[in-house]
Amino acid sequence: MTGKFYEAPIDEYLPQNGNRGYRVSRYELELAYRVSANRLTGRAAITAVTTEVRPRFALDLSQALSVSKVSVNGAKAAKYTHQHGKLVITPQQRIPAGGVLSLVVQYGGTPKPVRGPWGEVGWEELTEGALVASQPNGAASWFPCDDHPSSKASYRISITTDSPYHAVANGTLVRKQSKSSQTTWVYEQPEPMSSYLATIQIGHYRRHRIDSSHSAVPMHAILPPRLRGNFDHDFARQPRMLEVFSERFGPYPFADYTVVVTDDELEIPIEAQGLSIFGANHCDGRRGAERLVAHELAHQWFGNSLTIRQWRDIWLHEGFACYAEWIWSEAAGGPTADQLGRAARHNLSREPQDIVIGDPGPQRMFDDRVYKRGALTLHALRLELGDSTFFDLLREWTIRYRHSSVTTEEFTDLAGHYSLVSLRPLWDSWLLAERLPQLPPYGGASTA
Repeated sequence: MTGKFYEAPIDEYLPQNGNRGYRVSRYELELAYRVSANRLTGRAAITAVTTEVRPRFALDLSQALSVSKVSVNGAKAAKYTHQHGKLVITPQQRIPAGGVLSLVVQYGGTPKPVRGPWGEVGWEELTEGALVASQPNGAASWFPCDDHPSSKASYRISITTDSPYHAVANGTLVRKQSKSSQTTWVYEQPEPMSSYLATIQIGHYRRHRIDSSHSAVPMHAILPPRLRGNFDHDFARQPRMLEVFSERFGPYPFADYTVVVTDDELEIPIEAQGLSIFGANHCDGRRGAERLVAHELAHQWFGNSLTIRQWRDIWLHEGFACYAEWIWSEAAGGPTADQLGRAARHNLSREPQDIVIGDPGPQRMFDDRVYKRGALTLHALRLELGDSTFFDLLREWTIRYRHSSVTTEEFTDLAGHYSLVSLRPLWDSWLLAERLPQLPPYGGASTA
């Protein structure tokens, strides 16, 4: 739960990411970006609490960026080194456990994505602008951080760029100021956020409010003017989608929701806290990407508010978001979740059955089978519990762990309180075995 200063374990999937000895509570980033030169300069003020006495502390930061100055608790650092993606800082004096650790890092360079087993993640240039897609370990491509999914903090992000461009970051826009040919955009994200969910989006965009009069949650779109007509058609049912999810999953966990559509095509949409990023190809005028619209919106509950503590539990993000696609189809008068689930199981039965989705391994954690079989796990649970009990469980899950770090064990333990029989056989067969189980027979219940 947030507010507890436990020592985050080193993630076995990404052992080089994340750091020991402190817990960050806040990042304040002051960034300037020249689009034409792809040049980023930054000042990161990081507020943390130490969890033990250590001679030095480390931050994750890409070698594409150079550090020019570091201070610790207002004094110049005794020493710092920046090698192999780690900025290691030695304070002039030892800091006691439970003490304040205030770090200020000035840096700059030409940002580029971080290479890994899943391709390139982090800061990317667009044809006209830039985007950030950091899952799972790309945050260090643009700011020094504790890049671990359980390290959640509040953020203030200031980005200054050329005035023709619109700059977007997480949270609420609290200030916009233009001077000469530059505009500064300042965003405040008060709810705790993992570093990989922090984002910057820059482009020739215009912002408009989506008509969500039936929802208490403001919704916005930021996109190139040429795509406005397609967007208004393709995303027209998003407010209704939010209503359905709020009823099924519990209250929407943030102040508002924003969709960014880039002028470039993107292979897949991008998840960030409080917003989602789609490519121009997802705005085709035919609602061809509505399944993905539902998927990304659901991540605001499952992934952004409730964030996994270890990457091995990725099914808690992707399985839930995939199941939300089926829930939306059902609510919108399309195929039911049961129909979609049985079709998905049939397709999976023709795939190799050599993956354990409760611990798929780093190479396979974004395998589509984790998404689909994760959703099937939830459907099997729904068939076991019945609709009313199943959705009561999901609402308690999102409310109890709101803005917190979660594990599979916490979900299965909570689910156990909603069943009169042991759910262990269900978890063993769906999450911990390679062989694909059969779905239970459908009982005919409906959420419509």
